[in-house]
Amino acid sequence: MPIDRPPWYAQPLLGLAATLFAAPLLLLVLASLKPPEQLVEDPYALWPRQWQGSNYPRAVSSMPVTRYLRNSLILAAGSVAGSLLSCSLAAYGFARLRWAGRNLLFGVLIATLLLPWHVTMIPRFLLLRELHLYNTLAALILPTFLGDAFFIFLLRQFFRTIPEELSEAARLDGLSEWGIYWRIILPLSRPALATVALFQFIASWNDFSGPLLYLSDPRHFPLAYGLEQFISSYADQTHLLLAAAVLFTLPIVVLFLVAQKVFLQGITTTGLKG
Repeated sequence: MPIDRPPWYAQPLLGLAATLFAAPLLLLVLASLKPPEQLVEDPYALWPRQWQGSNYPRAVSSMPVTRYLRNSLILAAGSVAGSLLSCSLAAYGFARLRWAGRNLLFGVLIATLLLPWHVTMIPRFLLLRELHLYNTLAALILPTFLGDAFFIFLLRQFFRTIPEELSEAARLDGLSEWGIYWRIILPLSRPALATVALFQFIASWNDFSGPLLYLSDPRHFPLAYGLEQFISSYADQTHLLLAAAVLFTLPIVVLFLVAQKVFLQGITTTGLKG
C-alpha cells in the first residue's frame, strides 16, 4: 500500500514553526554577546555592535560554576538511575504479570497524576527531615527511587507492545521473571528507557523548587538554584546574566539534539497497544 506524501506546504510550515520556536534561544545567544552599553542604550537591536565573547568567562568566574555543575550532574544522574530502576520494575509488574487488583491499582496510580506537587510538598518535607536528609542531595534523589506515575504509564504502554511469545519462550527455557525483565524486556525497550531518562534529566536539571525547599547550604546548590543566587548578586550586570543563562541552557539543547532520534522513537512507539 503506497504511503501518501505530505502536501507541498508541509515542509515550509514546519520550517516556519521551528524558526519561531528557536527564535527566543537565538535572541538570547545574540544578546549574551552584546557589550553592556548596548544593552542599556539599544536593548532591542538584533545584532551586537561589538561581539563580546568575554561575557562568558566573566560569568563563569563570577560564580562557583564547577561546584554547581558537579551538584547538578550528581542530582541528574542519581535521579535518572532512580527513575529508570523503579519505574521499569513497576511498569513490568503492571504490563507483563497477572495478579489480582492489577488494573484497579494501576487506575489509582494514574489518578495520582491529578495531584499537584504542592499537595505533597509539606508531608514530603516533614518526612525527609525526620529521616535527617534535609540539606542533602539525597533528599532530591531518593524520592525518584519510589517511581513516577507518568513514567510508569509510559513504560507500561511500551512493554505491552513487546510480543508475549518472547516471555513464554523464556519461561519454557527456565528463565525467571527477573531474568525476563533484565535480559529480554529492558534490551528491547531502549527507546522508551531513553525517553524516560531524557525527561528525568531535564526535570532534575531545571528543578528549582526542590533545591529551594530542601537545600540551604550553598555547597549543595545545583546550577538552577545557583543561577538564582547569581541573579540576586549581579542584578545590574545584564550581559553576565544572559551569558550565564546560555551556559545553563546549552547542555539541555545539546542533549536533546544528540538523543533526538531515540527520543522520537520512544514517543511514537509508545501506546500502540491498549
